[in-house]
Amino acid sequence: MNWEPVIGLEIHVQLKTRTKMFCRCANSFGGGPNTQTCPVCLAFPGALPVANKRAVEECIKLGLALECEIADRAVFHRKNYFYPDLPKAYQISQYDEPLCSNGKLAVPTADGEIVIGITRAHLEEDAAKNVHVAASGRLHGATATLVDFNRGGTPLVEIVTEPDLHDADTAKRFLQLLRQTVVELDLSDAELEKGSMRFDVNVSVRPAGSNELRTRTELKNMNSFNFAAKGIEREIARQIRIYEEGGTVEQETLHFDPTQEDSPPSRSKEEAQDYRYFPDPDLVPVHPPAELVEKLQREIGELPGARIKRIADTLSFYDADVLVTGGLDKLWSDVVAAGADAKEAANVLSNQFVAAGIAPDAVNAGELAKLVAARSEIPRAAFDEALAKVGDAGFTAAPYLAQKVVADTGELDPIIDKIIEANPGQAEQFRSGKDGLLGFFVGQVMKETGGKADPRVVNERVRAKLGA
Repeated sequence: MNWEPVIGLEIHVQLKTRTKMFCRCANSFGGGPNTQTCPVCLAFPGALPVANKRAVEECIKLGLALECEIADRAVFHRKNYFYPDLPKAYQISQYDEPLCSNGKLAVPTADGEIVIGITRAHLEEDAAKNVHVAASGRLHGATATLVDFNRGGTPLVEIVTEPDLHDADTAKRFLQLLRQTVVELDLSDAELEKGSMRFDVNVSVRPAGSNELRTRTELKNMNSFNFAAKGIEREIARQIRIYEEGGTVEQETLHFDPTQEDSPPSRSKEEAQDYRYFPDPDLVPVHPPAELVEKLQREIGELPGARIKRIADTLSFYDADVLVTGGLDKLWSDVVAAGADAKEAANVLSNQFVAAGIAPDAVNAGELAKLVAARSEIPRAAFDEALAKVGDAGFTAAPYLAQKVVADTGELDPIIDKIIEANPGQAEQFRSGKDGLLGFFVGQVMKETGGKADPRVVNERVRAKLGA
């Protein structure tokens, strides 16, 4: 039987507001354990929450970017469950009256767009952080768990997709595009390693051509795009194996460990009724004014998905995707506007520039354009050194452009002859068919010339001489 995966995502994004969602505690990363807390976020008796206005606005802005309908009336609910990271034994969230609903995000691909429906994007508070005492830092195999309440109460937007995804690669690309959108709107740093963006993955499989929704499992709290893709592929294979062996898939939450071949169950998967949602009596409904929504809409510029499609008209889809999702497309546009070749600029930014770890905002595009344009005319060592310093204040390309590559065969031939003569064994092996040794000879010539020789000319002359 042919099987079709059905995948839905739940993405949690921490907003970078100055204070927490329902209290005035600092919303910041890295403080000492349990130092950013107060009676409200620790759920002391009698402490009352007050909604963070800025968080409401930022949730609406993200909803608009995702083409959601913005509610005239949104309600905060209590989501009841008992767990060590939740001091109130409930989480303040939104359920059937969220701020944003019925949206979509189009994921560009080389073959066109894949439109993923957004069920809702709603506000809630984050739970505290469980610190598992284990060599891996993971729940599986831990001997104890400590709780840091600094994160408790952090403003979260939860984005829930429709089950419109059908393969791991599209799910990964959706997450990458969503992250880039959040970062560009300046709503969150969305740093996966810090947990400011996390996602849960719901997976089921069904016979190809069927519309049924079978029992799903959930991979919880993932913070790596590659791990999400790997976890999805692993779970798809597991469920197909179960069905083809005549078994049934249990609805449960799974613990993904990239070092293991299986994902052990963490707990049975809850349904909405298990959480006993009801409106929080301590919080009034939110009524976003129409003029606020219009103002936030005007603040949204051209979004990443649209820019990928536009740039792909000039470059390949792959190049456009790498530039936009890497946050490099503005610098690329500026470098091209300053006179650099579009493809050459894309190659430099996507490879050497990224490897150098330079912040795009720190770069003078005009000076970088000069380097890109002269890339083949200056020694590789000079180009690499210049690129490493291109983000420095006051950087100028002039000293590096003054260094020219050695392309004169009259100057290079004696050096090549000398190296071939000094390595007769390698020369004979090359003539016998070991083409890989060409790199050895080219490398020796580059070393002899201090990296100033033109590699293309050296390649041609070494081949000619060894062929002779």
